[in-house]
Formats: sequence, structure tokens, C-alpha cells
Amino acid sequence: MIVLIGIICLAGWVYLIGFHGRFWRSSPELGAEAPGRTAKVVAVVPARNEAAHIARSVGSLLSQDYGGEFWIVLVDDNSTDGTAAIATALAAAPRLEIVAGQPLPQGWTGKLWAIQQGLAHPRAQDGEYILLTDADIEHAPGHLSSLVAKAEHDHLDLVSEMAHLHCGTLAERALIPAFVFFFQMLYPFAWTADPRRGLAAAAGGTILVSRMAMERIGGVSRIRGELIDDCALARMVKSPGGRIWLGHSSRARSIRVYNWGEIWNMTARTAYVQLGNSAFALLGCLAGMGLLFVAPPALAICGHGLARLLGALTWAAMALVFQPTLHRYRSTPFWGLALPLIALFYLGATLASAFRHYTGSGGGWKGRVYPTS
Repeated sequence: MIVLIGIICLAGWVYLIGFHGRFWRSSPELGAEAPGRTAKVVAVVPARNEAAHIARSVGSLLSQDYGGEFWIVLVDDNSTDGTAAIATALAAAPRLEIVAGQPLPQGWTGKLWAIQQGLAHPRAQDGEYILLTDADIEHAPGHLSSLVAKAEHDHLDLVSEMAHLHCGTLAERALIPAFVFFFQMLYPFAWTADPRRGLAAAAGGTILVSRMAMERIGGVSRIRGELIDDCALARMVKSPGGRIWLGHSSRARSIRVYNWGEIWNMTARTAYVQLGNSAFALLGCLAGMGLLFVAPPALAICGHGLARLLGALTWAAMALVFQPTLHRYRSTPFWGLALPLIALFYLGATLASAFRHYTGSGGGWKGRVYPTS
């Protein structure tokens, strides 16, 4: 029986490595290209309690070397930390408009309600592309040009990038590359771009979406209550008939610094939502993650004979396929051996997410708790 478990574990990783969209390669990534046509772009930036980041983030948008018309609409979502004052000081800059957010109506998440108000601004009404980006993202000067070039060249309705997350603290070095690795596993980027597959995903830090696509899906009102709003938007745009692309970015970087508790809460906020708030899906997740990540090192350390060999081979395989993501974040390769322990952290956060759901505190973020039923 123990040998059979080892065989199942190894077979699972053989499938993931060879037949699961090459997720482990930690690619693709946009090149530095200039668009052939300088379409008008409007960035919509929702901001709630972002005083520590807003000047640097919006400043990077104002510094874009894009050759076309480019406007920024910043929506202050009822901040209480001075974000509004900093935004007002920035408003003296050309191409920046500030919107004072209205109270959150029932049925909306805060971020989507802020985006809705930004999209309603007159400046956003005639943009050919809408750039949805968070208030903690810093953009390199040529970033917008590369996004528009990709959309125009490949005739895409939506281009999204996984921003390069901050990875300096011990908690970030231990957990952030694995967070990206698990996201790639859940949404193989090659599959999201494949029009023959129904899988769709986006990363909320950087989403460039065409005005025509937004009009076709009726804006963001149809996903108003979604906690995982980026992937919900990608699904809407891709179906029916839309074309999307998701990749990594070296030109968009998150400047938010996380500690252990913040990464735990970030995961616990939406992990159970990702499972459809289903107890059966949670059990399946626990079983699958247990076989893929926990059982192999257990067999390698405690097993005997063939079972130990299978466990060791599987553990080595998972550590090896983690290397491209670790390399992207300039992390030591030895974190690959710690992947089983890191997976246990994320499994714990997933269980916490389910607990929060059933106790009525699911989806809590920045002082708000959204209904979970």
C-alpha cells in the first residue's frame, strides 16, 4: 500500500511536468516593444488606504514614455490614512484625474465598485484600451507601450501580467515564489491563452482590456460581487470568442511588503472562494496537495526500500520544477526542498479561509467583510 502511494505521487508529478501546460517554466514574459499604433489608453486605479504606495505608483504611471494619449483616473475608495490628501497633491500633474469614491452599495466588492466609478468618468469613456492596475504597482517607463504592442500585434482583447511581487523579507523569500508557482499550477499560462480551452485567468496588478471587450461584456457590473475579480473578468472577456493573454512581468513590480500574517490573510481571503465554497472541493484539495507535496518527503524520510526511493525521486522532481520560479525571484535553489513545508502553510491558510466562510467573516480585507453566501 505504501509503495502504491509512492507510485501515485510520482505519477502525479509526471503528469504535471509533462502534460499540464508547462506551468513550471515560469513564462512567458513581454518583451520591450513599441506599438505600431498609439491607441488612446486610460488607466483606472482604485485606491483604498494606500498612502504608503500611491505617490510612487501613480508617479510611475505619469512617467510612462507612451507616445499616444494616456490619462489616469484614480479613485479614492473612502480611504482613512491620508491617501486622498496625497492623491490631491498629485492631481496638479497633467493627465491625472481624481475621483472621490461614493459609499459602497450592497452587492459590490470595494475594488470593483471603485473601478466602476473610474470607468464612468468622462476621461475613461473614449479610451480604446483600459489599463486596470493596483495602487501598489510601480511601472517601468516603457511598460504601457509593451502592453499595447502585445494587444495590437496579437489582436487580443485582454493582456494581463503577474506583477513581480516584492521578495525581500524572510517571509516573502519563503512564501512569495511558491504563491506564484501555485498560481501557475492552477492557471497554466499557456492554457489561458489557448482559445480552444475554457480556462481563463488574469492578474489584477496589470490588466489591459480593450474598450470593445468591456462594452461586449457589459462592464464590471456583471461580476460586481466577485472576490477574485481579475480571473472573473478574464472569464467574461474570453467567453464567448475573446482572446486573452497572461504572462509574467519585469516591468511591473509590487511595492507592497508582506509579513507572515499578511501573506496568510491574503490567501485566507479567497482560497475557499477559489474552491467554490465547497466542502467536497476542500477535501479534494487537501487530498491532492497531501499526495503531491506532503507524502513524498514523508516517504523519503520514513519509508523503506522502493517506497523511500519513490518518495525521494518525487521530492527531487518537485524541487527541480520549482527552480525556474525561484530563479525569477532570485531565491536560493534550496527553497525547492522546503516546498512541502511551504505547501503546508498554504493548506493551513486554505483551511482558515473555509473557517472564515462558515463563521461569516470570509472575504475580509481593509476593514471590510463581504457576504460569503
